[in-house]
Amino acid sequence: MKKALKFLLSFGPGIFAIGYTIGTGSVTAMIVAGNSFGMDLLWVLFFSCLFSGVLIYVSGSYYLSTGETALYAVRKHLPWGKLLAITIIITVGIGQWNSLIGILGITSHVIFEILLINFPGIEGYKYGVVLGLAILIIGIFYLLLIKGNYSIFEKVLALFVTLMGISFIFTLLFVFPLPAEIIRGLIPKIPEVDGAGILIAAFVGTTMAAATFLSRPLFIQGKGWTKADFKVQRNDSIIAALLIFTISGAIMAVASGSLHGTGTKITHVLDMSAALEPSAGKFAVSIFFAGTLSAGLSSIFPCLMIVPLMLGDYHSGKLDVTSKRFKVITGVASVLALSVPVFGFNPIQGQIFTQVFNVFALPLVVISFLLLWNRKHAGLPARRWGTNGILLAACVFSLIIMINGLMDIFG
Repeated sequence: MKKALKFLLSFGPGIFAIGYTIGTGSVTAMIVAGNSFGMDLLWVLFFSCLFSGVLIYVSGSYYLSTGETALYAVRKHLPWGKLLAITIIITVGIGQWNSLIGILGITSHVIFEILLINFPGIEGYKYGVVLGLAILIIGIFYLLLIKGNYSIFEKVLALFVTLMGISFIFTLLFVFPLPAEIIRGLIPKIPEVDGAGILIAAFVGTTMAAATFLSRPLFIQGKGWTKADFKVQRNDSIIAALLIFTISGAIMAVASGSLHGTGTKITHVLDMSAALEPSAGKFAVSIFFAGTLSAGLSSIFPCLMIVPLMLGDYHSGKLDVTSKRFKVITGVASVLALSVPVFGFNPIQGQIFTQVFNVFALPLVVISFLLLWNRKHAGLPARRWGTNGILLAACVFSLIIMINGLMDIFG
């Protein structure tokens, strides 16, 4: 574990990319996709991770080349920059806070179900116990935020990401899908069933998280990287994208191997447990839910931080984790995060809906980075045709997914 932690900390900001990307929203989307369509949506995951990796690289490289963070540069250099930056802050902020609500709801339910196994007497007190757990979790993370610094955030995330990756990949050993299904899953196609568009939108919303690219320069700033670390930044981007694809693909494959074709409906947190146990056993189920719990906890930090980080970026281009504004806004987000436990919403359904919202901000962010990456006389890398081609493809991809999701929602 120490070696794994040291390895992850050596890359640093990539940990935040994984934390933003793989939370309970991603776990939920992958489980539902694997259950409903087997490995048929693996191609969506592949392209999402490819585009995410390039966007992570571009946002980091832009900062190292110019010294300007994302929203600060959007406000300063792009036409209608102030309006565009404010729109991005609002859409990404709402999407991430919605995600936070679902994350805390699922995490507190997972812990309750684990406790229920050992203490059956609490079954009649589910509402109160789940709410109490949610308050305890968000309270601990809020205290860490207002007392901590970048180094502490990075170490906490590294621990959770390590546990998450080990858990999901280990569980995959028990229910690995057929190789032919994996190969077919890489062939682009949209399943012709109701709700497929919404699920794909949620899928992309959680894998191509706009907050990941916007916050990247700030976390590089917190890490203290300079132009001399250009190669390290590139490698960090590649590692982050590969880990996101590997971990997310493992979750989808577990759901596909254990659930697809069984007619199981995923409506509650433990539905996955009931379906997975016959083929994998109780031990594998416990490991899988340890991964789910780690995924949720690893996403709480980034989601709580994103709005004050974006505001600090917009105003000054600096990483702000100590100001009064940071403490007040993260406090408001902590209170809002309790919505699912307080009102007793179904956390699975809530998480799918909240991830759909994230995809609406994505085209704005991709277009912004495409324009910034092609600024003249900005000291950017000379050869950018490859990244430009992928950025254009990412822009088209995000627009298609957004339109497809909207058509399903209103249809």
